[in-house]
Amino acid sequence: MLDKIVGLAMLVAASVVFLYYTIWTLLMPFVDGDHPLQNFFPPRVWAIRIPVILILLGSAVVGSFLAMVMIRSNRKKAAKAKVAAKKKN
Repeated sequence: MLDKIVGLAMLVAASVVFLYYTIWTLLMPFVDGDHPLQNFFPPRVWAIRIPVILILLGSAVVGSFLAMVMIRSNRKKAAKAKVAAKKKN
């Protein structure tokens, strides 16, 4: 039951973020600059900066993970080759 609640919470959070970002990027450019709704949104330049920062951060995390996996895999292969070489002698 807890997994369904967590899943629902994640779905609601993702939907809220999507709606907020969509309104910010697609609708707010057509609203006057002095309108009170403009106070709920950061400057438009952040509509580009935030996704770029998130993409760069995500790519760095994925790249680091892949590098760690490849390094560990090569270490295991080297250890197996060393053991096999000792058995031959």
